[in-house]
Amino acid sequence: MKIAVAYYSRHHGNTRKLLDAIKEQGDVELIDVVECKNADLSGYDIIGFASGIYFSNFSKAVLEFARNNLPERKRVFLIQTYGVKGYYTKDIKRIIAKKSCKLLGIYGCRGFDTFGPFKLFGGIAKGHPNEKDVKGAVEFFRKIVRKEKHV
Repeated sequence: MKIAVAYYSRHHGNTRKLLDAIKEQGDVELIDVVECKNADLSGYDIIGFASGIYFSNFSKAVLEFARNNLPERKRVFLIQTYGVKGYYTKDIKRIIAKKSCKLLGIYGCRGFDTFGPFKLFGGIAKGHPNEKDVKGAVEFFRKIVRKEKHV
């Protein structure tokens, strides 16, 4: 099963920390959307999009990459890291729906955040993603792969 994850992880590497653990689970291609603006994703069975949350949304680079590169009728999952828990997937879900793709699941966890006023206090969610968060992301990924192998 071929799997790719397009991601944006810059400020503290929170999202990349989760993806590095997921990549150890098997043949997963990680696509940094800053370094790669266009990619042919048609040969992948499952496509993930992963991002830290910026202004209550996935990064603009991930949204743009999804708009331009996500083929129709693919199976998709989402991973997000955030300083404050909330609902941040509206725009990426809209892109997935417009492409008639199936959303397999969403994993989110806290990530160290020093944006704006949080910087004045040394940031929030220090130490995240922690070992429990990473294990949660890996288990989320394993469940998706197991389930999709039987479809």
